[in-house]
Amino acid sequence: MPAQDVADWTPVHTDRLMLRRPEGTDEAAALDLHTDPRTNVHHPAPHTVTRASSARIFHEIGLHWYRHGFGVWAVSTREDPQTLIGFTGLSHRLVQSRPALNLYYRYLPEAWGRGYATEGAREAVRLADRLLPGLPVIAYTTVDNIGSQHTALAAGLIRRADLDVDRGTHVDVYLARGWYTDPA
Repeated sequence: MPAQDVADWTPVHTDRLMLRRPEGTDEAAALDLHTDPRTNVHHPAPHTVTRASSARIFHEIGLHWYRHGFGVWAVSTREDPQTLIGFTGLSHRLVQSRPALNLYYRYLPEAWGRGYATEGAREAVRLADRLLPGLPVIAYTTVDNIGSQHTALAAGLIRRADLDVDRGTHVDVYLARGWYTDPA
């Protein structure tokens, strides 16, 4: 699939948020966010979330932008664009050997409960529908992460138990939009 035009994907503004391509200067805030124990309550193996593993993820986010012209955004409020409150966006992923877009969102606990994750996720799904039509959008989480499931549902995804993956220690719960066998 050809790369997207970066200008279509960044910066993006919603009513309350500014969504932009992450920069190197965002790395420290990203590592703090991803290693915060409060943001890993539902992680199936929180002891594996380290600054090193989080740095690898941050660099993978940058590589995805470089290779594909879109990806996971750094998120701030329009009111305070200098303060990072989280990450939201899309990345290529194979699900059951089929191409899809993974919907990702993670926010500072101080930003929880304000609808920011839903607002960012809806914008990601909207742009996916417009700029990457035909690719399904998926999100996966754990059974007990009800907040994440609510965000995906509010962004227009539906619960897809047929896609769930039993990892032995936990089950990855899937939600999707535009999956090949979605009901009409």
